[in-house]
Parts: sequence; structure tokens; C-alpha cells
Amino acid sequence: MEASWLAGSIPRCSCEGGGGARSKVDAFRERITGEAEELVASFFPNKLLELDHFLKDPGLNICELKEIHSEINLTVPDPIILSNLHDGLEAQNAKKRKMEDGSGEDKVAGTKVFVMPGGMMKSNAKLVDLIEKVKPEIRTLIEKCNTVKMWVQLLIPRIEDGNNFGVSIQEETVAELRTVEGEAASYLDQISRYYITRAKLVSKIAKYPHVEDYRRTVTEIDEKEYISLKIIVSELRNQYVTLHDMILKNIDKIKKPRSSNAEALY
Repeated sequence: MEASWLAGSIPRCSCEGGGGARSKVDAFRERITGEAEELVASFFPNKLLELDHFLKDPGLNICELKEIHSEINLTVPDPIILSNLHDGLEAQNAKKRKMEDGSGEDKVAGTKVFVMPGGMMKSNAKLVDLIEKVKPEIRTLIEKCNTVKMWVQLLIPRIEDGNNFGVSIQEETVAELRTVEGEAASYLDQISRYYITRAKLVSKIAKYPHVEDYRRTVTEIDEKEYISLKIIVSELRNQYVTLHDMILKNIDKIKKPRSSNAEALY
């Protein structure tokens, strides 16, 4: 009675059109398998050699970082001359009384910026060109890792007791691919943060053009980003090397995690 109730509670799927869907799923699996195997066998080694050559490019091997500096065309305005010395003293005394009363904050008013004197403030052209070369490489790594990860996941057999050493290798491979994906995505976030940080600093220079430290900070940010971009390219190359080596060394267990002899024992 209990068994009949359990059987009746399980919904039965309609088989109409099931054959067509199954064939499409099988075609998808075959396509992913073909793409992933080609990536591991050919694309990964070719790409790591390409990135290794890119690391030797003169644009990534500038010795004097001053060469990547970008001129900030914001002039320092002329100092404001008070027509009456007492006006300045009155303003200072009023501010002092305001602070003593605790009714205000010590805020330094900057220069009001309505329009940039030289038009739009340009980004660092050298770094922008370099970023535009690196970003496609980051995106490519993310996409290719996703394809290989899907292939390995589709090769994972059903859950069984024992003989799971090959399955653990598959899971470690998937975990490594997922880690590489996450790290590559963080590189894109880093580039976005660079633009945002630099924009805020340039805005500060426009408002406080007489403060030299803001100008120096922009050059420091540019130098830091240049070094970071070279490290990113190096990391992309190393990740291709690591993935290619890891998958090739364990290709037999990845493709066939359980041996036929062990399966015959159960």
C-alpha cells in the first residue's frame, strides 16, 4: 500500500517531443566536448606562447616610468587679493566663532569649476591603449575556462560509494577553473577602480589646483596601474600554463574517473 502511494505521488513526464530534446542535449554535450578538447590541446599552449611574447613587448618593458606620465593641463589660478584687510580678518573671526559654538565644520572651500579650460580632461592615453589590449585577453580566459569547466562537469559520473578518486580529481579541476575565472573577473574590477580613482583625483585637482600632492598622486596611480597591467598579463600566461599542465597530467582520470575493473566489482 505504501509503495503504491509513493509510486502514485511521483509525477510522470510526458514523452512527447522528448526524443528531440534528448538529441539536442546530446549534440550540445558533443559540441562542448569538441571545443574543450581543442582548447586544452591547442588553444591553451598557443595562447600562453602568445602572452609570453606580449610580455616582451616594449610597451610593457618601460624602464623609466616617467614615460607613461600624462600631463594635467590645469593651471593654478591667480591668488585672490582682498580689497580690505579687515574683510579677511572678519571672515576668519566669524569662522573661529562658528567652530567654538560647534555649529559648523572646518571645511575649506575650493575653486568652483564650471568648465575645463582645455575642454575635456583626457585620460592617460598610453595606459588606455595598454588596457584595451589586456581586457580582451582577460575576457578570453574567462570564456575559455567556462567552456572547459562545463566539459569536466559533464564528465562527472553519478554519485556512488567508493572508487571516487577519479571523481575527486575532476572536482579539483573544476575548482581550479572556477578560481581562475574569479581571479580574471577581479582584474576587470581592478581596471574599473583605476578609472574611478583617477577621475576623483583629477576632480580634486580641478577644485584645488594649488595642491601639488593631488597632482603627484595621479602620477603615482598611473605608475601603479602600469605595473599592475604587466602583472596581469604575466598572471594570465601563468594561468594558461597551470591549467594546461594540470589537465594534461590528469586527462585519463578526467575523461574516465572510474575504471571498468572497479565497476565490475559492484
